[in-house]
Amino acid sequence: MSAGAVAERYAKAIFELANEAGQLSQVADQLGKLASAYSESKELRAVLDNPLVNEQQRETILKDVAGRLGLAQLALNSVRYIAQRRRLSVLPDIARRLSTLSDEKAGIIRATVISAAPLGEAYYTKLKAQLEKSTGKKVQLAREEDPSLIAGVVTRIGDNTIDGSLRGRLNDLERKLLHA
Repeated sequence: MSAGAVAERYAKAIFELANEAGQLSQVADQLGKLASAYSESKELRAVLDNPLVNEQQRETILKDVAGRLGLAQLALNSVRYIAQRRRLSVLPDIARRLSTLSDEKAGIIRATVISAAPLGEAYYTKLKAQLEKSTGKKVQLAREEDPSLIAGVVTRIGDNTIDGSLRGRLNDLERKLLHA
């Protein structure tokens, strides 16, 4: 079974359990934190993925990391189960998919706004309101800066990209001139 299919199955199962317990957003956030720690720490991955580390030692390490991150019992139990099945390598994918499922349930979409320079708060507020109006969902904006845009903004919502940057317009103009 592919890693994507494994992540999907585990994420859906955790989603159902957390939703039933009324802890969906909490568990999604906590698994995201643990997945980040797992992804960012080469040492943690080396220990948890090592077949020479026995189950009891792995369990102790997971409990310690979970305690430091403040994981609730449901999130800890989910990770322990994933570890027992030797599927920790797909934990980041599981966490991403669970976060997506949680957002869908809450009617939230995530958008990224990339600008050439910092923009005023009023701009972000207005953009967020326009995106919420056009999508009919609550929008959470992430902000990024990319000086290569020259001017304007690029907005990404899922797989959709709205390029309102000067760089994008210059690229379009170049393509039109080359095809003419």
